[in-house]
Amino acid sequence: MNRVIGFDPGLAIVGYGVLDFEDFNRKKVVDYGVINTPKNESFPVRLALIYKGVTELIEKYQPDEIAAEELFFNTNITTGINVAHARGVLLLAAIHHCGKLYEYTPLQIKQAMTGYGRADKKQIQEMVKIYLGLTAIPRPDDAADALAVALTHVQTGGLTDKFYIQ
Repeated sequence: MNRVIGFDPGLAIVGYGVLDFEDFNRKKVVDYGVINTPKNESFPVRLALIYKGVTELIEKYQPDEIAAEELFFNTNITTGINVAHARGVLLLAAIHHCGKLYEYTPLQIKQAMTGYGRADKKQIQEMVKIYLGLTAIPRPDDAADALAVALTHVQTGGLTDKFYIQ
């Protein structure tokens, strides 16, 4: 069995999902949840909390690989820049503590989960529930999104750009 942690980056909330798998038909959920950073903390402290949380998850679950969602900027560039900083910290922790990092665009995740690149968030979450044989959509949404990233990795076999550090 292989183990992957999928991450849905954010500043306030980082979603994570841990899966054990042999292939897309043989997989199981190990854990999922979120790393929260308090709104009243300074920006550097929030980044440090993300780094610490990601590092602790990697140390606890010892993944073979890590998958992360790439950013998509919509309209609020200021929020996007802050999320980009948070994602950078997440990627640093991932590559430093695991060594194998794969990145997936929102379009790749939507296509892997539904076969349709314009699927909405609810459709993605429903497919996560179905693919993992769960009785309910994982909550909060960020955790379901992180599981979708991990499932995309399992389904595609890591056919995206990857980064290794020995």
